[in-house]
Amino acid sequence: MNNKLLKLIFMLVLAFVSLKTNAQQLTGKIIDSRTKEPIIGAAIAIKGTSTGVTTDVNGKFTLKTSQKPPFTILATFVGYKKKEIEIVEFENLSISLIESKGQRLDEVIVVGYGTQKRSDITGSIASVPLEIKAQPVASVERLLQGSVAGAIVTQTSGQPGGGVSVQIRGNNSITAGSDPLYVIDGFPINNDYSLNDAGVTNGSKINPLSTINTADIESIDVLKDASATAIYGSRGANGVVIVTTKNGTKGKSSINYDAYYGVQEVIRTLPVLNAKEWWALRKDAAKNSGKTTSLPSVTGYSLDTSGVGTDWQAAAFRKAAIQSHSLSILSGSDKTRLSISGNYFKQDGILQNTDFIRYSGRFGLDHDYSKNFKITSNISVSNIKSQVAPAAIVANLLLTPPALPVYKDDGTFVVNSPFESGLQNPINSLYNQLNETITNRILGNVAGEYTLADGLKAKVLFGIDIVDNKQNRYLPSSTAEGLALSGNAIVGTVFTSNWLNENTLSYDKELDAKNKINAVVGFTAQQSKAKGTVAEAAGFATDAFSYNNLGTGITARTPSSLASAWSLASYLGRVNYVHDDKYLLTLTLRADGSSRFGDGNKWGYFPSAAFGWNVSNEKFFQDIKNVSSLKLRLSAGSTGNQNIPSYQSLSQLSYFRYNFSNTTVSGYAPNSVPNPNLGWEKTFQIDGGIDVGLFNNRITLVADYYYKKTTDLLLTRTVPGTSGLSDFYNGQASVIYQNIGAVANQGFELYVNSHNIDSDLKWNTTLVYSNNSNKILDLGAGVDQIIPSISSPSIAKVGYPLGSFIVYQTDGIIQSGDAALTPQANKSPGGQKYKDINGDGVITQAGDRVVISNQPAFTAGLTNTFNYKGFDLAVFFQASIGGKIYNANRANLELGTGYVNASTVLLDRWTTTNTNTDVKAAYQDPAITISDRFIEDATYYRLKNVSLGYTIPSKIVKKANIKSLRIYVSAQNALTWTNYSGYDPEVSLNGQSLINKGIDQGVYPNNKSYQLGLSLSF
Repeated sequence: MNNKLLKLIFMLVLAFVSLKTNAQQLTGKIIDSRTKEPIIGAAIAIKGTSTGVTTDVNGKFTLKTSQKPPFTILATFVGYKKKEIEIVEFENLSISLIESKGQRLDEVIVVGYGTQKRSDITGSIASVPLEIKAQPVASVERLLQGSVAGAIVTQTSGQPGGGVSVQIRGNNSITAGSDPLYVIDGFPINNDYSLNDAGVTNGSKINPLSTINTADIESIDVLKDASATAIYGSRGANGVVIVTTKNGTKGKSSINYDAYYGVQEVIRTLPVLNAKEWWALRKDAAKNSGKTTSLPSVTGYSLDTSGVGTDWQAAAFRKAAIQSHSLSILSGSDKTRLSISGNYFKQDGILQNTDFIRYSGRFGLDHDYSKNFKITSNISVSNIKSQVAPAAIVANLLLTPPALPVYKDDGTFVVNSPFESGLQNPINSLYNQLNETITNRILGNVAGEYTLADGLKAKVLFGIDIVDNKQNRYLPSSTAEGLALSGNAIVGTVFTSNWLNENTLSYDKELDAKNKINAVVGFTAQQSKAKGTVAEAAGFATDAFSYNNLGTGITARTPSSLASAWSLASYLGRVNYVHDDKYLLTLTLRADGSSRFGDGNKWGYFPSAAFGWNVSNEKFFQDIKNVSSLKLRLSAGSTGNQNIPSYQSLSQLSYFRYNFSNTTVSGYAPNSVPNPNLGWEKTFQIDGGIDVGLFNNRITLVADYYYKKTTDLLLTRTVPGTSGLSDFYNGQASVIYQNIGAVANQGFELYVNSHNIDSDLKWNTTLVYSNNSNKILDLGAGVDQIIPSISSPSIAKVGYPLGSFIVYQTDGIIQSGDAALTPQANKSPGGQKYKDINGDGVITQAGDRVVISNQPAFTAGLTNTFNYKGFDLAVFFQASIGGKIYNANRANLELGTGYVNASTVLLDRWTTTNTNTDVKAAYQDPAITISDRFIEDATYYRLKNVSLGYTIPSKIVKKANIKSLRIYVSAQNALTWTNYSGYDPEVSLNGQSLINKGIDQGVYPNNKSYQLGLSLSF
């Protein structure tokens, strides 16, 4: 080797040693400013260079650089405020990052088939706040109430695990489904109550979403406008709720236990007459009707007509326990993130012998199989069992005469009321009827994602949703319902299997310094099949076997079975383009083919477009003080609805019995008219929005105005009986679905978040406000209104909101000398008088009823959270202003016949000595006249949730190897301010029917509850 080469090598070695000598290390640790926990994966970089590292599992970092001080480093992590530190010498740093509670523009939001940065979003998307998700509820949609602008959530039954109705931006449909689409870890499902209903139990239906453990939820994002929902095409018209469950985090492991125990009670009971007052009413009604009354003869017990008698509500309602225990294990390494969790939830009902029990488990896995290939999987399993309150049990509690005792002298239950009403002993029914629903559910998916090139990924997902529902009902001979049959047993099952396949190709790329694109295209297919059976028998020698031995019943009933299926194939595409972080464009198109429609109309096409402008990124905006961010949004698009029963475009057959020569034979005949032209219900929506951040995002505001018009409604029409197509065997009139009619919704939404104090004491306020105006535009040629039943106050009428009421208007009490303007039997003084709307001198249904809207003027939610040295307080108020309820319970209780019990209002009833009253006289007229007297203001203000907690300092719990320990107390529905006279203004009979909403008739009451809980992490 020559001298020149040796010299060159020596010089290179010296240079390398010199570089190594000049390179120095900057070390440190990054922690959360509040919890003092290490932040894993935080980024530390030298400002203005590409030199940077991330923190390890202990929050520590080592940054090597040859750059000489002074220089500035940046510490950043998603969800925390960026921090700049000037380095004047190399040392060991301790950096505390403060959580950013304002609008986090770099926050990643889950959208359809992907994610987006909040700053790049052009659609209307809302997220449920963390403090709201902590509420103890049985199902996920209850977390939307008061926390998401534009979402109207009504608890249709206080039955544990019972029904919840959700409308996002109003009702689009009339007789097709109206609830939003729920996407659970990528699996789209409609909250179809038939999944948990084999048609056997009598009472509230159990909510299918109650199978999901809310403690597993990481985030809830609600897609509201067409730009956000059009990617789901045929199922996005009613909004989309995306639920993402928790998973492990890279470099972090924890074992978490969350539990609470609480007590529930009815919010209020209704004042009704005691035995002495009721007996006086009964005698008064008989006298005014020209009759007499006497006590019926009874055996084994006596009737009380002079004392207090039985308080049926006190006998039925109880203080009931609620508890939940959740255990989760979260872990993550460089390649694998794992989550395992289990939950036990039990809610006893506030009515005796009603309850809901859920066992659930979940497994989540993210695994980087290689640099380019990633596997994800989420599987949840659950088992629920519910004892359901029999239908009409609440109405019977109110109406059963207080003169009747609960028990006979020998301690057995009284079975029937001896009075004219024929009511059964409701306590006997509660305790002795078996009315249970049992559901097993498996919801899971597995997906593989392969990176084909920089920014280009292919993903294939397979998912299943299997629901196995079994219902059992037994009416023992000791109850009035089972006495005549000597016991009646019914069992039923419905098994539903739903599979999904999604194949998507996504591209996410920064094309250059100013242009970036995010796109996705794909094909999906989904199919659902359901099969069910019902068997029944009666006449049992003993009640000992309950429903478990149908073969011993003397009377066998005809069994039944069912099978149905539907399928959906879809093509989808979306492009998000961002120029210079200022101009945002989103284009979406989805094509759906549904088996539910006619041959020529199976495919529907749903496009949308949206534009966003980050005004605050313009140069001219930089000098504007106190406005941190400003974005304008505009979107328009079309979505669809296919949520009707299967086979409605086809002619269907029904079973008939015929008599030939005194012999019964069976056969089949058409019971419906085919409609090969049946197609999509379509909703077109436009949305204009503004996102504003003020004072360094200490105040953020999101406002939206929208207009939606739904056309080609999937509307049912009753087929005339003269067609010969009525289903006589099932006792139902035949109906046909047609694409007729139109409905419009328009409204305004506002979200405001304010960080009022941000020091040792932190005070944060969130306000959501929304109003929606719904109007029926068209019901088809020659049709102005639809009245579902003459015994119902509900109507669908052109020009009015869906679910309005049609009623007579009261006009005081008939006094001596007044015209008897009433359709009631009591036309003498003391009877109810009504307004003669058309002035013809008589009161008739056709001429004298008026339509009254029941929709609220607006709904709102207000949340305040406080944090101070380990203490946290969250106070959540929710309100609904200006709505109406038809109080059918009140209508029954003010009937005043004396056949059943009555409201204490009747203590002020009209008599010859008490004429200055608005309460009609007692009279034995059993018919209810549906009038505006029973329409009440449904306005309420409610302390929905309040929670006070304390997190034990980490230096104390670390001695027991505990990462964190929080203890808290909370209350739900603790206070309600309302003028409504019923159990609860948050109520709706048959919440799954849009026409019959807003009726309070024997609905299981809501409750208020108080809990003590803890959250523990190892």
